[in-house]
Amino acid sequence: MPKITMSTPVAASPDMLWQAIGAFTAIGDWHPLVEKVESEGEYKGSTRTLQLGGARIVERLEEVSPTERLYRYSIVDSPLPIRNYVAEIRVKDNGDGSSTVEWSSDFDVTTGNEGDVVKTLQEVYRAGLDNLGQLYGFKR
Repeated sequence: MPKITMSTPVAASPDMLWQAIGAFTAIGDWHPLVEKVESEGEYKGSTRTLQLGGARIVERLEEVSPTERLYRYSIVDSPLPIRNYVAEIRVKDNGDGSSTVEWSSDFDVTTGNEGDVVKTLQEVYRAGLDNLGQLYGFKR
């Protein structure tokens, strides 16, 4: 079972950053590859449908914790050859007024080359994390 963990330090405070990205539907506001988001809510069990470069991905919100500044979601339907995908987006407090955004996941690859699937997901995560740094300032 592959596991991916990627992060980026951001100059914004954790509370401000969580307000900007903590909503399940907010990914459309900060991820440059997400062309459209349709959602049915912000509660456990809600789904969102993302359009990314012609691909359609349906995700379900599994947990949200504003106090911990995190949400976990699973993929319900995707063109990627994966199953049992669970990911987490978390905003961590660096203790100096800045934050670190961490995006992690684990999943099973059903067909094809595991390395290629991991690389594809890493590229998606990196695009989003880099854009957060552009939008809110990279922490140096």
